[in-house]
Amino acid sequence: MIIASIGDTAQNIVTTFGVDLPMLIAQVVNFLIVAFVIWQFGLKKVLSTIKDREKQIADSLKNADRIKLELEETEKRQQETLQEASLSAKKTVSAAQEQAKAFIEAQKEDARKQAEEIVEKAKTAMELERQRILSDAREEIASLVIMTTSRVLEKELSDDEKSRFSSAAVDNLKLES
Repeated sequence: MIIASIGDTAQNIVTTFGVDLPMLIAQVVNFLIVAFVIWQFGLKKVLSTIKDREKQIADSLKNADRIKLELEETEKRQQETLQEASLSAKKTVSAAQEQAKAFIEAQKEDARKQAEEIVEKAKTAMELERQRILSDAREEIASLVIMTTSRVLEKELSDDEKSRFSSAAVDNLKLES
């Protein structure tokens, strides 16, 4: 009964819509052929192209993640290198400052030593000049003493007497200074 009722309903639909069964079968076969041709020559290539593109996109995303990680690692290494360079520069500057201080101190010490040497040479030269002046003065005084003595005595002294008076006058002057 149900089958008969379904058959009657199908018959009513066929007559109401004017469906021609051989034409319907031909259209279904044509549809299947066109669907097969579209599938075989168009849709299959489109789907494979889409799959290739999806794979490329996935690979690109993986590469982007890998590149991002490499970039972060590179930035980290760059930061470490900059820090190391900064520390190295600070050490170099510090060492240069220490060397400059040591050089300045050495120069000061050399200048002080040279000044001391100059002062010592000047003292020595002054002492030599003083000795020379004293010696000249003694000789002059001795000759004045001899001349004065000879005038006082009003006689000419011999070279031996002059020498004795000079020696005595020089000895007296030495004792006084």
